[in-house]
Amino acid sequence: MKPDLIIFDFDGTLADSVGFFRELLPELSQKFRFRMPSFEEQEAMRGHPPREVMQALGIPGWKLPFIAVHARKRAKAAETFPLFEGTLDLLDTLMAKGIPVAVVSSNSEAVVRRALGPEISSRISAWSCGAGMFGKAKHFRDVMKRLKADPARTLAVGDEIRDIDAAREVGIRCVAVSWGFAPREALSAAQPDHAFDCGEDLKAFLAG
Repeated sequence: MKPDLIIFDFDGTLADSVGFFRELLPELSQKFRFRMPSFEEQEAMRGHPPREVMQALGIPGWKLPFIAVHARKRAKAAETFPLFEGTLDLLDTLMAKGIPVAVVSSNSEAVVRRALGPEISSRISAWSCGAGMFGKAKHFRDVMKRLKADPARTLAVGDEIRDIDAAREVGIRCVAVSWGFAPREALSAAQPDHAFDCGEDLKAFLAG
């Protein structure tokens, strides 16, 4: 059955931006006065829920919007994030089959458009960017409402536990990919509906 809608995350799902945010972390730590984790801690934290990471680093909830705004500003000024191999082919294939594609991201729409390029970006059916750390469910609802998508026939593709949680909150199926931020073990523990370690396998599943 052809989906009504496939919603993609951007950072860590379509684009390899993990390195950029790792390099930005010391600046954020100093500016917003939270504890800077060691590399080993950063690796271990990839498998933990965001609230646990915030608590471990001493980041109060009220600081999150300010951290997010600063990170998006720095991302907008950075060079284009490299896309994972096969990203453009995957999106092109889905669109050629008439499957609506939306992008819901914590990053800005301008950054995502720049990375995907004008041709693919012009064919994205809906955008909802600037999502907060815990605000993706609202953005999922927004794009589904705009495109009149049936939740039972909507998929969300992401690389973090919060993507799985947000999809579950709005009653849509979640597809986890292991090449982004969260490791495979952590994603599996969160019990997504589907999980993939290879872009070709993801394409075969989504495009039928």
